[in-house]
Amino acid sequence: MATIHPKAGTGDICSFNIQHGFAEALIRGMRSSFLVDPDYHHLTQCETLDDVRLNLTETDYSEALEDYNSLTPNTLQKAAVEKLVTEFQYLRTQTVEPLSTFLDFITYEYMIENVMLLLKGALSGRDINELLEQCHPLGMFKESTMRSIPTFDNTSKGYSDLYQTVLVDTPVGPYFAQFLKESAAHRGSDSRNVLEEVEIEIIKSSLIKFWIEDFYNFAMSLGGDTAAIMGEILRVRADTNAINITLNSFGTPLNEPAMRISDRKRLYPAVGHLYPAGTTMLADVSDEEELGRVLELFPQYSAIWSIHSSGNGEKSIDDAFYERDVQMLELAFESQFHFAVFYAYVKLKEQEIRNLVWITECILQQQKDEIGKFVQVFSQHTPWRESKRR
Repeated sequence: MATIHPKAGTGDICSFNIQHGFAEALIRGMRSSFLVDPDYHHLTQCETLDDVRLNLTETDYSEALEDYNSLTPNTLQKAAVEKLVTEFQYLRTQTVEPLSTFLDFITYEYMIENVMLLLKGALSGRDINELLEQCHPLGMFKESTMRSIPTFDNTSKGYSDLYQTVLVDTPVGPYFAQFLKESAAHRGSDSRNVLEEVEIEIIKSSLIKFWIEDFYNFAMSLGGDTAAIMGEILRVRADTNAINITLNSFGTPLNEPAMRISDRKRLYPAVGHLYPAGTTMLADVSDEEELGRVLELFPQYSAIWSIHSSGNGEKSIDDAFYERDVQMLELAFESQFHFAVFYAYVKLKEQEIRNLVWITECILQQQKDEIGKFVQVFSQHTPWRESKRR
């Protein structure tokens, strides 16, 4: 997909605030809404969900929970996500190009996830209203479009019609077209047969790959600190995807020798620290031991892999990725005059929501021994911050 090149860059220290100063001031003000160390301490000491609700009335989530009579992990997640979406949509109304396009790129990931959720749900015969409830609000199309996606026939013509009549007019339509084109060329078949031949998760991985590459090219075209900071965030995101795709492929047809190069390698984004040498080596690995040997060649990932390979159960590889991501995203707030802070805010809020859901689930299931296993945002006690103070 051809990246849209902005007519004007982000500006520098002298001109950034002319176009984007108000939006940046808003997002930096919103940073104060994050839960702080005492908030987490109080939440982890709660015995019931009513105690959690009482403690949250002293935080920025107070108004978001007013419309809910009772608190459950699901209602808390719904209220928190709705709050985030409201904030994001307000920010979007206060922006001009190229920042408005940058914010649109953030939403494309959720659009892809929603389309894949509806496709997967349609194949399993789930109710459309149930599926729409699970869709992320940041990735919603018009309701008529959302309801059209699961109504196609489970035939080659039905899949072709789905793209040509529905997805082609969505912002993620070009990624879908690119997937169909590449898959048809790779498989030597008509594009309308592709979706029947490929698993939904592979389609999703392909679309996310195209989105990362497109977002990366757009960020780099902006130049300045946005290119430097956001470029690094997306490079790491691309590497994380490549590692997870490889790890999750073990024990599946994607790990068969013939499919490692022909199919699995094609899912790796063409950006990142692992690209191209690392991704070429990843395409050849057949088990976790070989994957570990490849990652040991890249210092930024060898420590994360050692956590996974140790198998002590204290921390998963996903936890290690989350910790690394939170540190990078927090550091985005340490400099000014760039767009990466908007992406960082959304992703850090998502992590905070995961933390709240985890805490409430542990309380509900009376698993207090596990309640502290989350990645706190903007904590003064994180290892990397404490090491800086020594």
